[in-house]
Amino acid sequence: MKKRIITAILSILMFVLMVPETVYAEVPYKTYTVDGYGYVTETQTAYTPLGSITKAGDISFQNPVDMMIAEDGLIYIADSLAGVILVCDLDGEYVRTIGEGILTNPTGVYVTENNFVYVADKGAKKVVVFDENGEVSAEYGKPDSIIYGDKLDFKPMKIAVNKSGSMYIICEGNTNGIVQISPVDGGSFLGYFGTNYTSLNPFQILQRMILTDAQRARMLSNIPSTPTNLTIDDDGLIYTVTQGDGLHSLKKLNIAGNNLIEPDTSDELPAAVATGNYENIFVASNDGYIYEYNSDGELLFVFGGRDDGRYRIGLCSKVEAVDVDVNDHLYVLDSEKKQIHIFEPTEFTNLLHQALYLYSKGRYTESKEPLTQVLSMNSLFDYANKAMGRAYLQEENYTEALKYAKLAKDYDGYSDSFWEVRNVWIRKNVVTAAIVIIAVVLAIKLVQYFLAKKKWGKKESGALKQFFNTIFMQRIRYGGYFMKHPIDGCYGVRREGKASYLCANLMLAAYILLTIITKYFSGFLFKNVREGRYDLISDIGTVLIVFFALTACNYLVVTINDGEGRLKELYCAYAYSLMPYIMIQPFLIIISNVLTDNEQFLIQFGNTFIKTWMVILLFLSMKEINNYTVKETIKIILLTAFTVLIAALLVFILYVLFSQVSDFVITLGREAVYRIGS
Repeated sequence: MKKRIITAILSILMFVLMVPETVYAEVPYKTYTVDGYGYVTETQTAYTPLGSITKAGDISFQNPVDMMIAEDGLIYIADSLAGVILVCDLDGEYVRTIGEGILTNPTGVYVTENNFVYVADKGAKKVVVFDENGEVSAEYGKPDSIIYGDKLDFKPMKIAVNKSGSMYIICEGNTNGIVQISPVDGGSFLGYFGTNYTSLNPFQILQRMILTDAQRARMLSNIPSTPTNLTIDDDGLIYTVTQGDGLHSLKKLNIAGNNLIEPDTSDELPAAVATGNYENIFVASNDGYIYEYNSDGELLFVFGGRDDGRYRIGLCSKVEAVDVDVNDHLYVLDSEKKQIHIFEPTEFTNLLHQALYLYSKGRYTESKEPLTQVLSMNSLFDYANKAMGRAYLQEENYTEALKYAKLAKDYDGYSDSFWEVRNVWIRKNVVTAAIVIIAVVLAIKLVQYFLAKKKWGKKESGALKQFFNTIFMQRIRYGGYFMKHPIDGCYGVRREGKASYLCANLMLAAYILLTIITKYFSGFLFKNVREGRYDLISDIGTVLIVFFALTACNYLVVTINDGEGRLKELYCAYAYSLMPYIMIQPFLIIISNVLTDNEQFLIQFGNTFIKTWMVILLFLSMKEINNYTVKETIKIILLTAFTVLIAALLVFILYVLFSQVSDFVITLGREAVYRIGS
């Protein structure tokens, strides 16, 4: 029996060991993307750490500060402390050394298609060019040109070279832009390229207006930032990254120096930039975060991070360079850890890259297959939904394009698709719609005829007329009169008893209801809230707090400034001032569901018209109810705004104090329970 049991156990173990099992290595970071609403959200792992290179053969890196993977598949590493360019293969096997005894402090390296190596030697203040044999081919020092600037030094930090041999050089301390040098005549200065711009905030503008020349001279100069790094693609487009430049930190510059992209998100400390095999763009930050964008600057992934001292592969301490090989492996140079991190794309990323390539080449139908696989892995990956929608749009399958554009929150794609869907619907139903309109008009005429001639519904009509003549309905209808004749309307509120808290509250409730409907049920192109997300308590509370706070503060101000209006009159007049919104907004909500981006000016004009009308009504209400002049009314408005600010500050202080007291009481209670229990 024992032998049988042992044999059975061994058989089970052998069967378990023979079953294939997929093992996934845990990555030391998370991967994020940006959804259609602009929020950063976690997604599948895009790249996994594959390994690292810490030396070229037996030669350890001393201070690697730049790196490039050349057309020959070799890695060229600028080691500033060793004063050489180390060359190794993708596995870290040593190939050769360039510039030994020639270079002083190389900080940038670029390799052309014919294996000419351009080195930015900051220490020697020149650019040194080596041929394919490692021999010095040319040297370029400070440009001999007045345009360059006599007082500016020439300390090349990073370099890129186009196919004609023109060099784009980032120089330390030169804020005029990228130095462009042609190899013609031993180095001709072509000018500055891709200069960053500065901006002044309103306070700085005011300072410059009121300060003297001597005072302005003592102020810190508002000079543009110097680019941090650059690269160039096969089409000759220059990519630069600049630290502290916000959303403009990444630029894609054409031959004229114009920026072609504006990323939807960026890092404050970008250190390096590279282009991939699918017109995608990689940006690596100093802290080790790696951003991947498509050719239009839309973020695909962000991953990586700063090492916490455990020296894990994939987490960096100080990034200096980034590049991509032909197999889409990502290489990130970390100068502080003196190693190159290697990242491998996952299946999810490979499929997305394949779709990107097919789509960029106009092969939209073919791109749908990898996109379908991407969406099967993550149906909420908005960029894949967007690309799928654009593919269907190119195929003129507008219904499917509309569905995917809505999923991706792709407003441009949705607008284009909806335009076509609407056109198709109009062509198919224009005759039917015309017949229905004619039938409705005829039906209305017939009903009017029988009501007038045959005296049908006389009893019901009389009851309805009696209902509309009640005091309640007269005050409700008075809102329409008030919005058209505000001065007479204010007189009615103040002198003729047209004011009613009930009617005013109903108008305020109607206003709140319409704001909620506008927020959640306007057309897809005209709302900015997440689908399926509702926050009704906050929506209602915001309107009530603002309305009551403004009314109460205004009443306090007019009371001490000889205003003749009572609280009830002011409250009702301000509620009646909401009538333009109540009367016009329903039409805007309806038409917002049938308009595209090309007609959005209709909604914008309607909203501007409503707001202007409401402001005029509020101004006249304040003036007429309190019997103020125009000048006095403006004064009261400013005092009301100041009072609201003080009240808000007081509420904030009380809230902070209450929070501190409640935290103290809770802590005291916990301490008492702990001591009693012990």
